[in-house]
Amino acid sequence: MPDLNIEVTYFETPGRENTDKALEIAKKYADQYNIKDIILASTTGMVAEKAIEKFNPNDYNLVVIAHSYYFVGIEKRQEFPEEKISALKEKGVKVFIGTHALAGPERSIRRSLNQWGPVELIAKYLREQFSQGTKVCMEIATMAVDAGMIDDLERDVICIGGTGRGADTVCLIKPAPTSLFDKLRVKAILCKPL
Repeated sequence: MPDLNIEVTYFETPGRENTDKALEIAKKYADQYNIKDIILASTTGMVAEKAIEKFNPNDYNLVVIAHSYYFVGIEKRQEFPEEKISALKEKGVKVFIGTHALAGPERSIRRSLNQWGPVELIAKYLREQFSQGTKVCMEIATMAVDAGMIDDLERDVICIGGTGRGADTVCLIKPAPTSLFDKLRVKAILCKPL
């Protein structure tokens, strides 16, 4: 890829009100740099449904990473309605639901014993020094690779994440599996909250 000359957008506040603009930014740079792999976080399906309006699954490898089952506790099986998951898959969208790369068993240890492990420390550092969405973008890139949803690791991907609900961060990433997390490269943060 040649030198990047990009415009970065910084949102005054994080959150779902930035979703439409973040998706526009993702589409602009996906088209400008001919990036076909689009990975996005979607908790309830709202971001995924909006993304499919911009990224036709016939033209893009659209990968949705949802929260794992029981992410919010054993009382709620899944936040993303199963019928929405089925509808997205019917349209050619890939949906992954599994353990989060920057959480897993360490989150349980932190919560129950108040002991921080290295993976949770990485997540905390990325959240606090960059943004929640930047952490999410890096995490979902590795998760999509681990799940076999990205065919060519030499190609850059666009990742879309956010803070809480909605999307407010878009990153251009050279992906890597979680076992090679140190090889993942955030080539550009295209938008994020201040």
